[in-house]
Amino acid sequence: MNKPSIQTETENQLPATVAIALIVVGAIAVIVFGIYQIQTSDPYIESVLATEGDPMRGHAIFQMNCAGCHGWRKDGRVGPSLEGVSERKSDKEIIHQVISGETPPMPQFQPKPQDMADLLSYLKKQ
Repeated sequence: MNKPSIQTETENQLPATVAIALIVVGAIAVIVFGIYQIQTSDPYIESVLATEGDPMRGHAIFQMNCAGCHGWRKDGRVGPSLEGVSERKSDKEIIHQVISGETPPMPQFQPKPQDMADLLSYLKKQ
């Protein structure tokens, strides 16, 4: 005579936990891929990257719009330090950060492509 198998509650939860973990990992992968696709095909970003920036104008734009949070010398205040930001993030990532507003309390900006190119050239300058 066979005894019925008795599974504990923990054994029953294991497949559900694995399934949830796989769903979360899949969702994160889809989001990351989506952001990558947006960044690589966004006409605004492509326009900025095709425009030669002026770091002097970029400095003035930074002082007017960014220094209040990121410090007069890009050294951080409310917002993080932006010293060497171009070594940590690609141009597309920097542009996306500025225009997206995805990281509160940073607001969303939509500067003209020339202004963004100028700002980017200033941020790349050491």
